Amino acid sequence: MRRLFFLLFLLLASPAFAAGLLDNRPSATLGASALSNNSDFLPVHEAFKLSLVSSDAQNITLRFVASDGYYLYRHRFQFRSEPADVALGTAQIPPGEAKHDEFFGDVEVYHGVLDIVVPRPAADSRGFTLLVGYQGCADKGLCYPPETARIAIDAAGTASSPSSAPGWDWQALLLFFLAGVGLTFTPCVLPMLPILSGVVLRGQVGGWRGFSLSLAYVLPMAVCFAILGALMGVFGAGLNLQARLQSAWVLVPFALFFVLFALAMFGLFELKLPQALSNRLDRVANRTQGGSLLGAAVLGVLSSLLVSPCVSAPLAGALLYISASGDALGGALKLFALGLGMGAPLLLIGTGGAAWLPKSGPWLNTVKNAIGVLLLGLAIGLLSRVLPGPLTLLLIGLLAAGVALFLGALELVVKTPRERLAQLAGLALLVYALACWYGALSGQGDPLRPLPSAAPAAAAGSVSADAWQTITTPAALDAALAAASAAGQPVLLDWYADWCISCKVIEHEVLSAPQVQAQLGAFKLLRFDITESNVEQRSLLDRYRLFGPPALLFFAANGSEMSSDRVVGEINAGDFAQILTRVRGQLGL
Repeated sequence: MRRLFFLLFLLLASPAFAAGLLDNRPSATLGASALSNNSDFLPVHEAFKLSLVSSDAQNITLRFVASDGYYLYRHRFQFRSEPADVALGTAQIPPGEAKHDEFFGDVEVYHGVLDIVVPRPAADSRGFTLLVGYQGCADKGLCYPPETARIAIDAAGTASSPSSAPGWDWQALLLFFLAGVGLTFTPCVLPMLPILSGVVLRGQVGGWRGFSLSLAYVLPMAVCFAILGALMGVFGAGLNLQARLQSAWVLVPFALFFVLFALAMFGLFELKLPQALSNRLDRVANRTQGGSLLGAAVLGVLSSLLVSPCVSAPLAGALLYISASGDALGGALKLFALGLGMGAPLLLIGTGGAAWLPKSGPWLNTVKNAIGVLLLGLAIGLLSRVLPGPLTLLLIGLLAAGVALFLGALELVVKTPRERLAQLAGLALLVYALACWYGALSGQGDPLRPLPSAAPAAAAGSVSADAWQTITTPAALDAALAAASAAGQPVLLDWYADWCISCKVIEHEVLSAPQVQAQLGAFKLLRFDITESNVEQRSLLDRYRLFGPPALLFFAANGSEMSSDRVVGEINAGDFAQILTRVRGQLGL
């Protein structure tokens, strides 16, 4: 049982499922946890990388690459020229991801790669400076102030632009490696390990020889995956799949694609290569001599081509994720890590550790079914971009109910403790499914909060909206902090902007919550409005080492900031109430 839960965890950790598509939409209201400083966020020029793709006499093509977890607003793009008499055409911006916000209404946002074409004047070949205005936010709840980048375009149509290097990090590589290890433990791959080890090793198990033969097999296999990842990174960025994956004509076929893979995982049919191609590769593999480094390497290459049905579905999701990033090097490294993960068990066998590997058994079918459920969830995640929120919530409830019935939630006779545990999990999922259906019928669309929330009652000791002193200049803020210090009063400083969705969430859902309202009376309440985002206001952000709103800062009665308790980004009411309680305790209030 412990092995099973560990393997399921590895599958759930796969970025092909978690980060690639399901987290591809902005989420400003899903209850982000408290963030204490800017280390949780990237500087604006790392979060949003702008580069020049091409420039000729007709068009200028720009490329934005938003890092994972960040997105750009369509309505915040602006394109101007210096001198102003260079008349640019209307920028050609592809459709974005539709998002309805309860405070800002319908907006469009972009994750991943975005290409924008700006037409040049037909009869004007002068050089000029292109001013590119843009603004974006982090999914965790931080909104960056509007930015303006300057790109020099000369008369010949060439330009100098900000350098761009799409990012990847070791956490992503580790997740892909763990996903590769998890994919090994599927019912059509794990039983092949003893057979494969016999062909590759030819009895030479253990020691340096066994390790070198296994490595000679694993590395070429991983390199083939890396080449595939690099190609998807290059051509995926060129095709701009991320921007094209917003149309129902594209999303629905992709969703059906994952549904078919899920049905294959459930055993309804088998997916495999065409018989003619499979037979030819099998003949090549059979003629390959095992027990040698060259033979092991050839077998590794062939194994990457003979991808089994259990691996092809998650691999397709990973490739789709990489194609949206537009990062050839990052895509190659991620799929290389995936291949190394899939080959790690063979390395373990080659060095004499076969006894550590779990044996084949019925639990492999459970892993296979779990992959099928994740693929169905992936399909719902794709469809959620074009379906209304209540209908998406209804589909999520159907999936949860199906899993609940599979786990035996309604079984009357339960024999073993393992079956009782499965039934308990099924009952929990069935309750969640009922909550989703009720929420869908009530017009809700948030799967993390499916039930409609009751309006909070006014708490005793609550503060009114007039209690907040709004400030827009650094001088006014310094004066207000000095006055509070002279009066011996602690301060709560709220950084706010009209264009910041998370600021609206904090204002309406956090600062107005009863458990928070009851504690605000102990502080002088200041709100710095950075909506204009002028030079003075941005210099104040630099002084306090902030990237943008929202942020909540505490100042003691002597005027010094309690920096260890600052909150950067979105936070829910419960967590902020706990922080308020801790700060009041430190101040003796």
